[in-house]
Amino acid sequence: MENLIFLIPLLPLLGFLINGIFGKRIGKSAISWIGCSSVGFSFIVACGVVLDLLSRPVDDRQLVQVLWSWIAVADFRVDFAFMVDQLSAVMILVVTGISFLIHIYSTGYMHDDESYWRFFTYLNMFVFFMNMLVLGANYVVMFVGWEGVGLASYLLIGFWYKGVSNAVAGKKAFIVNRIGDFGFLLGLFLMFVTFGSLSYLEVFPKAQLFFEQGRIALDSPVMIAICILLFIGATGKSAQIPLYVWLPDAMAGPTPVSALIHAATMVTAGVYMVARSNILYTLAPTALVVLVTVAAMTALLAATIGILQNDIKKVLAYSTVSQLGYMFIGVGVTAYWAGIFHLMTHAFFKACLFLCSGSVIHAMGGDQDMRNMGGLAKKMPVTYATMLVATFAIAGIPPFAGFFSKDEILWKAFTFPYFPAYGKVIWFLGTLGAGITAFYMFRLIFLTFHGEFRGTEHQRHHLHESPVSMTGPLVVLAILSFFGGWLGVSPLIGHELGLSNLLEHFLEPVFEGSQHIIASTVPQHHYPHALEWTLMGLSVAVAGSGIIGAAYVYIRNFPGLPARLAQAYDLHYRLVYNKYYVDEVYELLVVKPIYYFSIFLWKVVDVFVIDGIGINGQAWLVQRGGRFAGSIHNGQVQTYGAFMLMGVVAVLWYFLGLR
Repeated sequence: MENLIFLIPLLPLLGFLINGIFGKRIGKSAISWIGCSSVGFSFIVACGVVLDLLSRPVDDRQLVQVLWSWIAVADFRVDFAFMVDQLSAVMILVVTGISFLIHIYSTGYMHDDESYWRFFTYLNMFVFFMNMLVLGANYVVMFVGWEGVGLASYLLIGFWYKGVSNAVAGKKAFIVNRIGDFGFLLGLFLMFVTFGSLSYLEVFPKAQLFFEQGRIALDSPVMIAICILLFIGATGKSAQIPLYVWLPDAMAGPTPVSALIHAATMVTAGVYMVARSNILYTLAPTALVVLVTVAAMTALLAATIGILQNDIKKVLAYSTVSQLGYMFIGVGVTAYWAGIFHLMTHAFFKACLFLCSGSVIHAMGGDQDMRNMGGLAKKMPVTYATMLVATFAIAGIPPFAGFFSKDEILWKAFTFPYFPAYGKVIWFLGTLGAGITAFYMFRLIFLTFHGEFRGTEHQRHHLHESPVSMTGPLVVLAILSFFGGWLGVSPLIGHELGLSNLLEHFLEPVFEGSQHIIASTVPQHHYPHALEWTLMGLSVAVAGSGIIGAAYVYIRNFPGLPARLAQAYDLHYRLVYNKYYVDEVYELLVVKPIYYFSIFLWKVVDVFVIDGIGINGQAWLVQRGGRFAGSIHNGQVQTYGAFMLMGVVAVLWYFLGLR
C-alpha cells in the first residue's frame, strides 16, 4: 500500500478534472457518481493504507512515497513526497470519510442548482488540496495544500456569486487568509535558515538534536519566532483572534460547503500544522503561552457571540470558532493528541450539525432565521434525532463523543506542565465556555424543533423530512457523534470500564520526542484521581446548567423572558448581538485607512507623480524640446547664419575670457 498513497489525493483530482471539463455535457447522475466515487475510492485507499500501517511494528509505522525531486537549488532540496504516519493516518480518514458523506448529502441538497457540475468540481478540488496538506512529507507540499484549500474556499463560499454579499464573503475569506499565510511563509523561511531543511524527517530530529547538544536552548528567540509566525498562519486558516472574522461570513456558501469547511478540511489545517510541528512548539514555551491565550480568548468570545445569533448557520459558525479554540488549547498545553482527538470528534458532530441545519433550511424553503421556525421535531423526526445527538456531543454530555475530547483538553490544561498556575486560568475559561456552548446550542434546538411553528402558512404546508440521500449521512454522523469518543476514553474512565485509550496509544510515537523534552525539563507532578473526577463532574455540571438555563428561557418562559432580558440589559445585548463590533472596528481602523491610502497612492503618487511628472512630464519636455528644435531647423539661410554667428561669438568670448 505504500506505493498507492498518491491515489488518495489523485482520485479527487481526477473527479475535479472530469467534472470540470465534461460536467456541462454528462448530466447530473454522472456528475454525482464521479464526484462521490472519486472521494469514496479515496477513502477506501486511505483505509487500506492505514491498515497496512497498523500491520507494521510500532517503530516502523511511517510510510513515505517520493514521487519526484521537485526543487533542488544549492543546499535547498525539496521532494514532492507524501508521508503517512499515525497523525496523517487519522487526518486522511477524517478528511476522506467525512467528505464522502458530505458529497452524498450534496446530491440531494444541490440537486436543483443550475451549476450542479461546478459545485462538485469545486468540492472535489477542496478534498484534493486538503489531502495534499495532510499527506505532505515536508512544509512545501503542505503549503501547496494550504494555499489550495484557501482557493477552494474562495470559490465555494462565493459559489452563488450573483449575490453581491456572497461574492464579498468569498473575497473576505481569501484576503484574511492571505494575511495569515504571509506569517506562515516567514516562519518557513526562518525554519530553513535555522535547520537547513523543510522536510519533517530532517527538521524535527535536528531540532531535538540541537536542543540536546545545547545549540538551541529551551525558549530560544529563534524558536519562539518560528512558532509564532507559523501560528499566525494558523490563526487565518483556523479562525482564531484576530483573523477569525472570515469564518462566520463563510456561511454565504451552500450548507454542504459550510459542513466541509468547518468539519473536515480548511479550519482544521492550523490545528494539524501545530500538532505536526509539536517538537518545535515544545521547545518554545512562550509561543505556547501565546497560543493558549489566543485560543482561550477565541473560545470564550465566539461562544458568547453564539448566544444571540438568529441565523441557524451563524450559530454553528461561531460554535466552530469556539471549538477550534479548544483544539488549540489542547495542542497549546502540549496535549497534542488531545487536540487531534477533539478535531476528530468535532468533525463528526459538527458535520452532523451543519448537514442537519441544511435539512432544516431545505424544509423551510431557504429560510435560515430560527425566529421563523419552531415545532419541527414532529415534521422532521430523523433530522431532529440526529441533530439532538450531535448537540449533546458538542455540549460535552457523557457518553457522547464531545465529552471525552473536551474533558481531556480541560484536564490537560489544568495540568499544563510548563505553566501549571496559568493552566488553571485556561481551565476556568474553557469550562466557562463549555457552559455557554451548551446554552446556545440547546437554544438552537429549542427554537428550531420545539414550541409552536412561527413561520408562514406556505412554509408550514411544505414542511417535510429530507430525502434518504440527505438523512442517510446524518444517521452515520450521529452514530459517530455518539460512539467516536470511546476511541480516546481517558485512563480514569477506562480503568473503571476495562477500556484502553486507543487513540492516544496510536498517536504516541508522533509526540514521543516532545514528551521526552518535557520530561527532561519540567518536574513531573502526579495528581490524585479524586481531583480529576471532581473536575470532570464539575464540567458536566456546568454544561448541564447551560442546558437547564436554555430550557428555562426558551421553553418555559419563551418568548417573554428573552425580550425582557434584552430590554433590561440593553447595552450588553447590543454589544453581543453586534458581535462586539469587531467588523466595524476593522472597517474603521484597517479597511478604511487602507482604502483611502490606496486612493492617495492612485491619484497622487500614480496619476500625479509617476504618470504626471515622471512619464507624461518627460513626454511633455521631449515634445516641447522637439518643437523648439523644429523651429530652429526651418530651412532658412538667415536663421542658420545667425546661429553660426552666435556660435563664433560664444567661442571667441569663451577663449578671451580664459585669457
